[in-house]
Amino acid sequence: MKTLALPALLAAVISSAACAPVVQGGPPLTLPVGLTETASIGTVYVSTGWVDADETFAATFSEEVDEEMQACAYGTYPLDLRIHVREVHRAGRLQTVLTGEGEHEIRAVAELVDPRRDNEIMGRYPLVVHVAAGGRLSGLLGDRQMVASEAFGRALCDAAFARNPRRPGPHNATAG
Repeated sequence: MKTLALPALLAAVISSAACAPVVQGGPPLTLPVGLTETASIGTVYVSTGWVDADETFAATFSEEVDEEMQACAYGTYPLDLRIHVREVHRAGRLQTVLTGEGEHEIRAVAELVDPRRDNEIMGRYPLVVHVAAGGRLSGLLGDRQMVASEAFGRALCDAAFARNPRRPGPHNATAG
C-alpha cells in the first residue's frame, strides 16, 4: 500500500505546484495606445534557461527591471511582465581595467500580459541592449549585473511606453 501512496502523493504535489509563467514568443507586438498611458506593472517573472550568469542574476535583474518599470508605467491598469533572458555578456573586469572600455549585453524577450484576461499578451518586445561598462574604476568596482539590468529596464520602458523612466545622473547607474 505504501508503494502506491508515494507516487500518488508526488503526483499531487507536482500538479499543485505553482509554475512560473514563461514567455510564449512570437513576433513583436506593441501595446495598444490606451495601455501605454494607463498600464502599471504588477509581478515581474524572469526565466533564464541556460544563460552564463551567476545565481543572483535573476533576482538582481528582476529587481532592477521592476524598479525601472515602476518609474515609467505608473497607471492604474495592472499588467504582469514576463521576461526570458536568452543571452548575457558582461565585460570582463580585467579588460575594462586595462583598456578603460567594455560593454555589457543582454538579449531577452519581454511580454506584457493581462492577468485579468487569462494572461493575454498585450505587448511583446524582443530586445538587445548594449551598455558601456564604464571606465576603469567602474569596471573594477561596479555592479555589472545591476548596470546591465537597469539598462534593460530603461530600454523596455522606451520600447513599450516611449519614455525614459529617469533622467541621467549620479542616481542612475546607466549613462544617457
